[in-house]
Order: sequence, then C-alpha cells, then structure tokens
Amino acid sequence: MRIRHVVSAFALALGAACATEGPTDPAWLTTLIHELESQPVANPPAFIARYDYRGQVVYYLPPRCCDVPSKLYDAGGAIICHPDGGMTGGGDGRCADFFTQRTNEKIVWRDPRGSP
Repeated sequence: MRIRHVVSAFALALGAACATEGPTDPAWLTTLIHELESQPVANPPAFIARYDYRGQVVYYLPPRCCDVPSKLYDAGGAIICHPDGGMTGGGDGRCADFFTQRTNEKIVWRDPRGSP
C-alpha cells in the first residue's frame, strides 16, 4: 500500500513539473521556420526574435538582402508591420517606434546554415 502512495506521489510531481515547463513555439512559427530553412540562406542569415512590444508578444524577422522588408508578427502569426528594410530602408512606418520600445529580446531561431 505504501509503495502505491509513493508511486502516485511521484507521478503527480512529475506531471506538475511537465505542466510548468515553458511555452512551446506556436504552430505558425514552426511552419515559418520550416519555410525559411527550405529557402536559400539569406544574407545575412535569417533569425527570428521574440519581444514584448506595446503590451503584446511579437516576433521579428529581419529584412533579407536588398529591398526585402522585415516582418513583425503578432502572437497569432498576423503581420503587424514592417519595421525596417524595403525600398527606403525605413519599413512601412506603421511601427516606427519598434526599435526603441521593444523589450525582453529572446532569439527563438537562428539559421544554422550560416552565411552563403
């Protein structure tokens, strides 16, 4: 009887530990990463960073080579704006304060293939 209680307590503790683990990447972000990995290596190599911005979690994908703008996604995967890059290098102007207001940077993915 005592062994059963010990095993039950262990299983309960293990389940609680798993429940408090950090959040996983959203499915749309995993899909985006797979898409980036299937493309030629960007110059500079791509990365995705997570930030807090204007009271929400956002994901930033920097501009690629030349005139390709960056993308700023909300937690659901919708594009909020293009903070930089594009023809002028200044993005689309819809989130001009992104670089001064973003906090809590966490790199969630970096292209492991390196520079082209």
